[in-house]
Amino acid sequence: MGRRKRYTSEFKSKIVLEILKEEKSISEISSEHGIHVNQLRQWRKAALEQMPQIFETNNKKVDQMKEDYENQIENLYAEVGRLTTQLSWLKKKSGIKDES
Repeated sequence: MGRRKRYTSEFKSKIVLEILKEEKSISEISSEHGIHVNQLRQWRKAALEQMPQIFETNNKKVDQMKEDYENQIENLYAEVGRLTTQLSWLKKKSGIKDES
């Protein structure tokens, strides 16, 4: 028995795009690349089933980044508020007049 061929995800993507363009039949693509028709159908099916998840994942990442950014801004404003309060208290205790 021979070894199984392993294909990279980039190669599979390229083939699936070729299939989805419908410029050639799956049989023609199969012959050109030496890959069984059933394997190509499986790749196409997997790609079409997983396509919505690709967009959901990106949206979740963007939403998470926005949430992290907003939390960071909120924390920075809180820190500025604490430092301003501490500075005012120290000025008051030290007798330094506020020049602002």
